[in-house]
This record gives sequence, structure tokens and C-alpha cells, in this order.
Amino acid sequence: MILPGISVSTTVPFHDVDSLGIVWHGHYYKYFELARTELYRSKGFDIEAMHKLGYIFPVIESQCRYIQPLKYAQVIEISASFKAWEHYIRIAYTILDATTNERCAYGHTKQAICRPDGEMLLEVPASVIDVLNV
Repeated sequence: MILPGISVSTTVPFHDVDSLGIVWHGHYYKYFELARTELYRSKGFDIEAMHKLGYIFPVIESQCRYIQPLKYAQVIEISASFKAWEHYIRIAYTILDATTNERCAYGHTKQAICRPDGEMLLEVPASVIDVLNV
């Protein structure tokens, strides 16, 4: 099952670019994080709610495909949606140029579900799935 996602806009800041005005590749993950945070918030499931359920959600895998470079002052749309949540939570991302609607990058992250002591669970608990299915 694929749940509806969200989209956030931002403008590429000067401190994210190199001397050529191109975004450093590692900053794409920061843009993914902006969208992931809003995706969880749209479910009422921010950090505090995760802790109240008694779990932590470390990223165990991330991937980004770069199609065209992001540039200083470019307005971008970052979308995020839940794609899987049986053994981990997989979130897919797309970064679009907000003016041309062209895809600039896409990728995903996977988050494990762990107890606070670090023990990783082999399945996403029903209490978490219930929140994601809202």
C-alpha cells in the first residue's frame, strides 16, 4: 500500500552551494529531511510522538540519484511519501524545479524501528502502522 505524500518548497540558500553556484551533493539529504519531517508531522507523528511510543527510528539506508544540478536561489519542491513499512519504514523522495517542474533528483531512505536501548525490531509494530495509516 502506498500512502499519499506531502510536498514542501524551499529556495536553495547560498551556504549550500560551491564556488560554481551548484549544490554540494550531500545537501540533497538535508532537503529530503525537510520533506520527511513534514511527512511525519502530517500524520501527527513527530519526534515526541515517536518517543512516547517507546521507539527510535534511525536511518539505515539512503540513496539519491542526481539528474540535474540544483543551483543557488533555485526554488525547489521536495515530495515525500511512505512506500513500505513491514520490516522498516521506506520513504521515497523527488526534488523538482518549482518553475519548470523538471525532476532534479530522487531517492529514498529506510528507517529501522529500535527500542531506546538500540535493539532493532524485525517488524514495524502495529502501533506505528496505525499512526502511518491515519
